[in-house]
Amino acid sequence: MVYVKSKEGKALMPCSERKARVLLKEDKAKIIAHRPFTISLTYGSSSYKQPISLGIDSGYSKIGFSAITEKKELLGGELSLLEDMSERLTKRRKYRRTRRNRLRYRLPRFFKDTKKEGWLAPSIQHKLDSHIRFIKQIKNILPITQTKIEVANFDIQKIKNPEITGKEYQNGEQKGYSDLREYILHRDHHQCQNPNCKKKCLTLHVHHIGYYKADRSDRPSNLITLCSHCHTGKNHQKKGFLYGWKPKVKRFREATFMSIVRWRLVEHLDSEHTYGTETKFKRKLLELEKSHHNDAFVISGGTYQQRYPSLFVSQKRKNNRSLEKFYDAKYIDLRDGDRKSGKELSSQRTTRSRKDLPLSSRSFRAHKVSKGRRSIRKKRYNIQPQDIVLFEGKLYRALGTQNQGNYLKMTDGIKPVVKSIKKVRVLFHQRTFIYL
Repeated sequence: MVYVKSKEGKALMPCSERKARVLLKEDKAKIIAHRPFTISLTYGSSSYKQPISLGIDSGYSKIGFSAITEKKELLGGELSLLEDMSERLTKRRKYRRTRRNRLRYRLPRFFKDTKKEGWLAPSIQHKLDSHIRFIKQIKNILPITQTKIEVANFDIQKIKNPEITGKEYQNGEQKGYSDLREYILHRDHHQCQNPNCKKKCLTLHVHHIGYYKADRSDRPSNLITLCSHCHTGKNHQKKGFLYGWKPKVKRFREATFMSIVRWRLVEHLDSEHTYGTETKFKRKLLELEKSHHNDAFVISGGTYQQRYPSLFVSQKRKNNRSLEKFYDAKYIDLRDGDRKSGKELSSQRTTRSRKDLPLSSRSFRAHKVSKGRRSIRKKRYNIQPQDIVLFEGKLYRALGTQNQGNYLKMTDGIKPVVKSIKKVRVLFHQRTFIYL
């Protein structure tokens, strides 16, 4: 299926690939987008349109979408939103703080940071803006006449305790505990939560699960109990099991997001709304499997129309604010002769007050192989990650440039790194939403 826009830039009804091929051959149309494939007419048309209903299954990490007419589905699939937005905001705050600390004197800001009415946390605002931006992109290629969004209102305390009533809503989960550490230890039954830990150690620590991604917030869902044998500096490094470890701890980010922005999304788009119970009933009636695409199809009013192959879309991070990177020094390990970083061969000390420190690996450093260095990115390169490039007659997806833009790393290629980057030609740059 090919999507069509008029000479004036307005969305028209899509056409078949055969008809689009004829229009392009006769110079009656031109290509304006490859994914999804969209053409623009070069002559005036009648602009005939049919009623098209768009259903949106909104969510925290995934969005289901489906656009249908009376006879068939014109577009449908699932969008995966960017994750770890809070961690990227933390990095930005660090860069800004470092930059401001270089100034000798800064004028007072007074009430510049006062929150306006309707303010949302930046991470939630980003999710809401992504919903709106993607829906507008669909309306840009299809003449949508009706939009319907599924909303929900979650009682988080009811999810935690189904029997909660009345005044019990005023009591939080930490009631009766003197501090947060005592509550975490009680929640985890005063036991190390590492499933592979076989040592019986009485010394327990509270670990930040998101430490590897600079998330050191003290919310209960980010804390877990570990013993002193597991909670070491070595295990926090990239090769340690704590780096990227995601234990099963109850969190309610998705429910909180839907409760906050459900009506803002409907009001901003001036659309109709439905609820999850109605969607579930209709989906079971049509004997469809549970998926974001099928839910969106039911929300749009779909019954027995001809289905569109499920399209998978991912959201791309457009900018990387990390202009400076540090590479650690390399040493030879006396135990096995391998090259290891200075962080791996460290003293393993996390705090001076601890007496049960593990064995220090600093003494196993042999001669230094390479010095630590800083790498500063001084310009923006033409080839960005996820761009489609042509090299030696074949198509590849770029992963990124290295060595000040002289090397290119690609996927699905015989040569992972291209030395002669001048021979690479960019076919098109990927935008925010990548159609896979």
